[in-house]
Amino acid sequence: MADLMKFVQDEFVARKEFPVFAAGDTITVFYEIREGEKTRTQFFKGVVIQRRGSANTETFTIRKMSGAIGVERIFPVNLPALQKIEINKKGAVRRARIFYFRELTGKKAKIKDKRR
Repeated sequence: MADLMKFVQDEFVARKEFPVFAAGDTITVFYEIREGEKTRTQFFKGVVIQRRGSANTETFTIRKMSGAIGVERIFPVNLPALQKIEINKKGAVRRARIFYFRELTGKKAKIKDKRR
């Protein structure tokens, strides 16, 4: 049964090529929003908190500050509405999931840039 599921997902789900990013990176996600018959592109810029899942069930969580309120959004990698992902900064963090980032404020909430 698992082989059949994998076969169907590999054959019929279109994979988009996105840049490689990880937790701590600041990225901008451009996605399409449909309102009635009209469509528009909206973006969400923030820090990647985590990536989870594998293959077709993979998701990533982005956190941004909207004023003094933190906003998180979970995007599936295979979301058909995703148009493109831009990497703004590579962050140097030691964890794959940086949930501790939620409690940090001010200068403590700044992530160092990764040296190239």
